Amino acid sequence: MKFLYPLLAAVPVAVGLELVHGSALWLFLFSGLAIIPLAGLMGKATEELAIHAGPQVGGLLNATFGNATELIITIFALREGLFTVVKASIAGSILGNILLVLGFAAFLGGLKHKTLTFNTCVAGISTSMLFLVMTALIVPAVFSYGGLDPRASRLISLVAAILLMLAYLTSLLFSFKTHRHLFHTAHEMLEKPEWGLSLALGVLFGSVVLVAVMSDFLVVSVEPVVAALGWSEAFIGVILIPVIGNAAEHSTAVLMSLKKRMDLSLEIAIGSSTQIALLVTPLLVFISYLSGRPMDLIFNPLELTVLILSVLMVNYVIRDGDTNYLEGMLLLITYVIIALAFYFIKI
Repeated sequence: MKFLYPLLAAVPVAVGLELVHGSALWLFLFSGLAIIPLAGLMGKATEELAIHAGPQVGGLLNATFGNATELIITIFALREGLFTVVKASIAGSILGNILLVLGFAAFLGGLKHKTLTFNTCVAGISTSMLFLVMTALIVPAVFSYGGLDPRASRLISLVAAILLMLAYLTSLLFSFKTHRHLFHTAHEMLEKPEWGLSLALGVLFGSVVLVAVMSDFLVVSVEPVVAALGWSEAFIGVILIPVIGNAAEHSTAVLMSLKKRMDLSLEIAIGSSTQIALLVTPLLVFISYLSGRPMDLIFNPLELTVLILSVLMVNYVIRDGDTNYLEGMLLLITYVIIALAFYFIKI
C-alpha cells in the first residue's frame, strides 16, 4: 500500500486546479489519482481501528467501511443527477472486484504457487448472495421493459433495496455471530496495531474528508470530460470510477494471494462485491429518496448481461475450492472484453 503514497501529491494539485478553474480534464485526472491513496489510507485506518476494537466490532467496522470510497463518489454523482454514472459504477464495482481483482490475485498468485486453495463454504455463500443480487436487479428491469408503470418500477426498486439491506444485515449476523467459525480465516486480525487509536481515528477522519472533496471535483468534471473525450458516462461509471475507488484493495488482494492466503483474497474480491450490492446500492436508493430525486434499480440490458455472465463465470471458477493462474487469466480476459465493449458503446 505504501507504494501508492506518492500519489498523495495529486491532492494539492487537484485543489489548485479547482481554485483557478483549470481544465476539467486535468481536474478529473488529478482528483481521480488523489482518491487512490486516500482510499488506501481509509482502509488502513479502518483496519487499525478494527484491531483496537476487537474481533466482533472490528469485523463490523471492516464490513461497514470496506466500500466507503465508492459510496462517497456515488453520493456526489447522485447530487449531480448522474443516475447513469451511479448505476454504471454499481455494476462496475461488482465487475471490477469479481473479475479484475480476483483475476489478478489468482493469476499472479498462481504463477508463484501451483494451486491456490480456499474455503468452498464461504465462497459458496458469497456467490449465492451475488445470485440474490442479480435477481433483485433483473426482476425490476425485465418488468419495466415489459411495460410496467414507472411509479410501480420505482416502488419495486425501493422494496428490493429494503430487502437487499435486510439480506446484508442478516449476513453480518451469520458471519460475525451465529456461524463465525466458518469465517475464521477471513476475519483474522493482526495481533498488534501499528498505529495508536488517536492516529487511526485522525487518519480515518482526514481521509474521509479529503475523499469527499476529491469526489466532488471528480464528479463535477465528468460531463466536460465526456464532451471533450467522447467517452460515455457508462464507461466512466463501469470502468474508471471502480478502478479508482478499489485500487488499494486490488493491491491487498494480490499481496494476499502471493502469500498463498487465497481465502483473504477471495473475501476482499467477492466480499466487496456483495457489500456494494447489498449495502451501498440500497443506501444510494434511500439517499436518492431523501434528496427528492428517487433513483430506481432499472439497469440497462448491457449492464445486466455482463453482470450475469460475470457472476456465472466466477461461480464456475471457484466451485471446486481451488484456483490457478489459468483461471485468473480467464477472469482477466473476460474483464478486458467487457471494458472494451463499454469503451466503444455510446450510452
